Amino acid sequence: MREFLSKITNSLDAIGFDDLILLPGMSSVEPSEVDLSTRASKGIWMKVPFISSPMDTVTESEMAIAMARSGGIGIIHRNCSKEEQVEMVKRVKRAESFIIRDVITIDPRSTIKEAAEIMEKNRISGLPVVEEGKLVGIITGRDVRFADPSLRVADVMTRDVITAKEGIKMEEAEELMKSHKIEKLPVVDEEGRLKGLITYKDIALRGRYGNATRDEHGRLRVGAAISPFDLERAKELSKIADLLVIDVAHFHSLRVMEATKKLLKEVDVDVVAGNIGTYEAAVDIISSMDVAGLRVGIGSGSVCTTMEVTGVGAPTPFAVAQVADAVKEMGADVPIIADGGIRGAGDIAISLALGASSVMMGYIFAGCRESPGELISIGSRYYKRH
Repeated sequence: MREFLSKITNSLDAIGFDDLILLPGMSSVEPSEVDLSTRASKGIWMKVPFISSPMDTVTESEMAIAMARSGGIGIIHRNCSKEEQVEMVKRVKRAESFIIRDVITIDPRSTIKEAAEIMEKNRISGLPVVEEGKLVGIITGRDVRFADPSLRVADVMTRDVITAKEGIKMEEAEELMKSHKIEKLPVVDEEGRLKGLITYKDIALRGRYGNATRDEHGRLRVGAAISPFDLERAKELSKIADLLVIDVAHFHSLRVMEATKKLLKEVDVDVVAGNIGTYEAAVDIISSMDVAGLRVGIGSGSVCTTMEVTGVGAPTPFAVAQVADAVKEMGADVPIIADGGIRGAGDIAISLALGASSVMMGYIFAGCRESPGELISIGSRYYKRH
């Protein structure tokens, strides 16, 4: 037996998107009747099957906000400090909410300069003024704009504040804000302690983005990329993010899998494992740990060099079909994310037809205004560095 030659002659054809096309067939569904609702992970539903890739030229807070509002979800990259990544996730969670619970407040003894700095840093237009837990006033950007920076907040804040009680409905809050012509409505308990904040902007955005991916509190959902070996970062992110995505080139390795098993015991949030590219990898993962999703495809990304550098890879269509077969044959309920080499709508359709629940894309989103990539002007055209 020719052992080494058989590795070629007996191998499967690992085909890519350029080798495939969907044949047309009889359809009983009109385009307007199509429902693309799907899951990013076991516990996260989306209206569209799109996930932005955790790359530092693709997904930071602005892209993640846009993705969630459009019905998908963004995964914040990890090419930064733990503190920076946590802050980006927090920014997404604060972008929209019926009742904001982690309210940024200020003490009445603080200066106008301090109030202005807090507003600018957190990109907000007003602050509830709290003393010993109780609401004593509210100060807005308009209040600080023309005030002497050395004055105290207590000198310019509005003291007679319209408030709401816990349990108020959105329609009631909207009517109350309209009748009093206010944009911020603090929520207080019976003792006047601040419990939350409702903004008119958030109410308006809920109507504008009806398909947005939101959590049970009305906040936009967001994911974060992690290393399986950085447990402290994972634990910190799990407190605020809706989804953690393992971000390694080859998940199907002993050390990575053992580290992930330990990580799963420490976090109480959906964790997606990846990247993988074979039937065997899916079987080994599903049979040994309770992951909430699988990120599938190795070496096919537009800027990925894995195949060239190592000679190893699994084209996304081939990998998705392999993993989808494993998931089905094992009777598992694990959503599949097709990741890598997706350059157009046709590639998305092929991925979904081969068993993916959603697609993760970097190239498609890298040129968008919301991406953090550097804007470059060449002649009369603009480009984003990717």
